[in-house]
Amino acid sequence: MVIGILQPGYLPWLGFFEQMYRSDIFVIYDDVQYDKEGWRNRNRIKTANGIQWLTVPVLLKGSGSQMILDVRIDNKTNWRKKHLAAIRQNYSKARCFKDYIGIFEDVYERDWDLLVAIDMYFIQILAECLGIGHKNIVRSSTLNIQGDRIERLINICKFFGADIFYEGAAGRNYIDEQDFLTRGVSVEFQDYQHPAYRQLYGDFMPNLSVIDLLFNHGTESLKIITGKVKGDYHRD
Repeated sequence: MVIGILQPGYLPWLGFFEQMYRSDIFVIYDDVQYDKEGWRNRNRIKTANGIQWLTVPVLLKGSGSQMILDVRIDNKTNWRKKHLAAIRQNYSKARCFKDYIGIFEDVYERDWDLLVAIDMYFIQILAECLGIGHKNIVRSSTLNIQGDRIERLINICKFFGADIFYEGAAGRNYIDEQDFLTRGVSVEFQDYQHPAYRQLYGDFMPNLSVIDLLFNHGTESLKIITGKVKGDYHRD
């Protein structure tokens, strides 16, 4: 059994969903420290003028040593209106715009208090759009599994009976595979080859939110993410 363990993200990139696709159990690691400069509350879309960040404003206490699941959204500004307007403006000419825009209209009409709530909602609904909504997605905060940084990851793998831990490429910087092997778990590091696919606005730009792919390729998106079909890249 393959397990993936990743922190939640806002409108995650393609590689996030590739890890989900390859995993039998996908654990959202939401009870670890929030990182201010990470992807928990922001992501990128493509516009006629280049990259645009969509950032959910958050309220942080002190040095920001809160756990992800405790981070609250700063709703003093109408960020939801701005995000929806940016998506409408920049993807209205995309081939599959009408197929998905209703999802975003619905999400941004709702009130959101906790960052993890909107992250989880988008993760689950985008997984459904990609055709992997059936995946077993679990929040680590519901498991009550203890341990230090590495020991806890191993304990999560063992809890689910996983024999393969499918880890992101960054894990090479802090994970010793032998620690896992001695507990009967092998580690496979993601080596994601980002596909080029048809986008609006000129030259291809990688590492955007998966919504860029969905608006442009619709039901072919998962096959593009997993390399089963080419992305039909050309300049529009």
